[in-house]
Amino acid sequence: MTDVAKEVSMKPAMTVNAEGMMARVMLAFLATAGLFYVNIMPAIVSGLIDSLGFSRADAGLVASLNIYGAAVGALVAVFIITRVYWKPLAVALLLGLIALDTLSIWVTEPLTMKLLRGLHGMVGGMLVGVSFAVIARVSLVHKTFGYLLFVQFGLGGLGVMFLPPLAPVYGTAALFLSLIAFSAVSLVMLLMLPAYRVEDAPKPTVGSDIQWRPLGAALLSVFLFQAANMGLYAYIIDLGKSYGLSLTFISPTLGISAWAGLVGAWLVIIFSTRLGRTVPLFVATTLTLLATIALHYSASQSVFWIANVLVGITWAFCIAYLLGICAEFDKEGKMAALGGFASKTGLASGPMVSALLLSGGDYTVLINVAAIALAACLLICLYPTQLLDKLDKSVQDSGSG
Repeated sequence: MTDVAKEVSMKPAMTVNAEGMMARVMLAFLATAGLFYVNIMPAIVSGLIDSLGFSRADAGLVASLNIYGAAVGALVAVFIITRVYWKPLAVALLLGLIALDTLSIWVTEPLTMKLLRGLHGMVGGMLVGVSFAVIARVSLVHKTFGYLLFVQFGLGGLGVMFLPPLAPVYGTAALFLSLIAFSAVSLVMLLMLPAYRVEDAPKPTVGSDIQWRPLGAALLSVFLFQAANMGLYAYIIDLGKSYGLSLTFISPTLGISAWAGLVGAWLVIIFSTRLGRTVPLFVATTLTLLATIALHYSASQSVFWIANVLVGITWAFCIAYLLGICAEFDKEGKMAALGGFASKTGLASGPMVSALLLSGGDYTVLINVAAIALAACLLICLYPTQLLDKLDKSVQDSGSG
């Protein structure tokens, strides 16, 4: 058999266009599979408490270890993504997730669940890191991250809406079976994705040498943005109650805010880099900051509603751009995976810092700290965004000349 024949025989029967919409959607599913439990985390925590009798502390620690495990896995992905073929690795990681979610169905003891979900987080974090690295090899990386956030917020909203009522009837099996189903669908999609070789990837905007200072600023921006938002979001129900709002009002508000994230993700897909990166991020991050400050006036139902819905939109919008900026610093995808690590570390650290700040039960300090973190993110992200926008403009000018 000739080399050409061998190459043809190794290709899957159906491979989607590497730069097409279907490929971007499939990459979004692949990246979401590794961290989908975060999108339905309220349902999982509630299910552990109601169905297995876990204490609130134990259920919360299961969630925290799951996310910290993902941060570790994402960091590991940074070092292995250029040493192995990504597709067989992704297959192995998806099968690992399916196996660990299957085992989780039969676990009823808190310590075992914590250890198992921590391991699950590591495997999922590696998958997200690998997926981010592959996404970095596609043109218009911000658009692909927009599809990623669209999938996460859309399916996450469905999960939070329909899964909690199933847990009291079918136990935690309903929750973990939904994760298994998502991984299985992602596995089928993975088989239809092209190879996305490094040598075929578009050249990074900043050139072949990684510029560590702007990259460090981008990574810090990701961490601060995620920590500030998740630090408040983890306690947003109790925050609303502390201002006298009822659960019957808070729950629908949070559901609408989750669906509002679809708008933010859609805007990223529409705009991509047509308006550059600096202006969209500056406007959206400023709106996030103002909405966070507005939570001081949560005693007003309208203020609480508007603030949460606005953050839902801007959260999806901003993080897609911030992760995209990290991905533009190299074509191998290591920096995109590093962006995933910064994101997950922020998601896990925000609630931990919040727990320390809420020892007195006053949300004033927590809101102020979150606002300061967002303001710092806003200032820090200007450095890498302006650099990339200037480089884009110079490339366009040289091309037109």
